[in-house]
Amino acid sequence: MKSVGLIGYILVVVGALNWGLVGVGYFMSQDLNVVHMILGPVSMDLEAIVYILVGVAGVWMLMKRRP
Repeated sequence: MKSVGLIGYILVVVGALNWGLVGVGYFMSQDLNVVHMILGPVSMDLEAIVYILVGVAGVWMLMKRRP
């Protein structure tokens, strides 16, 4: 279970950094979507799966950290 938590943490950090860069890129008129940059011309389905995993990891972290 420890490795699942680590993977979840990494996905949450990647998601947060990605959305931060997307926001900065908006003001710079650039596409700074790191997930899209890494996956490149790979299927959009794979990109959607990454976003779903990031979302699930975020929910997992919220549930895990509840007081």
